[in-house]
Amino acid sequence: IYVFFLLFQILGAVILGFGIWILADKTSFIAVLQMSSPSLKTGAYILIGVGALTMLMGFLGCLGAVNEIRCLLGLYFTCLMIILITQVAAGLVIYFQKETLKEELSHIVEKLIENYDPSVDDERNLQDAWDYVQTQIACCGWSGAQDWEKNEILINQSMTMYPCSCANMSSDIEVYTGFCNLDDSVNGTATYADWPVHEQGCMDGVEKWLKDNLGVILGVCTGVAVIELLGMILSISLCKNIHSEDYTKVPKS
Repeated sequence: IYVFFLLFQILGAVILGFGIWILADKTSFIAVLQMSSPSLKTGAYILIGVGALTMLMGFLGCLGAVNEIRCLLGLYFTCLMIILITQVAAGLVIYFQKETLKEELSHIVEKLIENYDPSVDDERNLQDAWDYVQTQIACCGWSGAQDWEKNEILINQSMTMYPCSCANMSSDIEVYTGFCNLDDSVNGTATYADWPVHEQGCMDGVEKWLKDNLGVILGVCTGVAVIELLGMILSISLCKNIHSEDYTKVPKS
């Protein structure tokens, strides 16, 4: 019992830490979503709340088991059931609304690319996060480098500049933020096809990462659900045992 409730404390701490990481991270794709979409920030606060509640429930469950307090065990069971139902409901919503979420994500990134301006300090963190994504995933734009043709600065420069974070490894670019000048241009104009950048869009890179790590993600989610289900079974079993012991302690007349 002690080992199980200790495991539950660790699980709560992991969920809590994941929520804090989403809010604190400033250099990944999560940062782009977190700073652009209020729904992800809300989700991070929900994770923090669930993690803190899970740790609290683990403590109360352990206290109820040690001192044989049925109301604490009952509260522990109820909260676990609510958390499990919420997680299943959230998973179903994400699954059935994945196309809507994909469109929202595309809109966020396309707007970011269109308004990208290294001279604007207010958007520096968001832009740096997107530069980091393009550099790490080795991609350019959301669906491809053509997305950058909507950027106002590049349009004004007749496309003779390109985002440095899109540069492929064959080009000797050491700066991975802002815009870089194109060495060879035809009559002072160019297109995205002339840029020395990655051909892959970041959407394909993100989808590939999800597919490669889908087994790990599903395994973690399944493990969390199994632990919560075992906690519910354990708590209700302890409640019944305590109830039975109470009857055995009644003095016979």
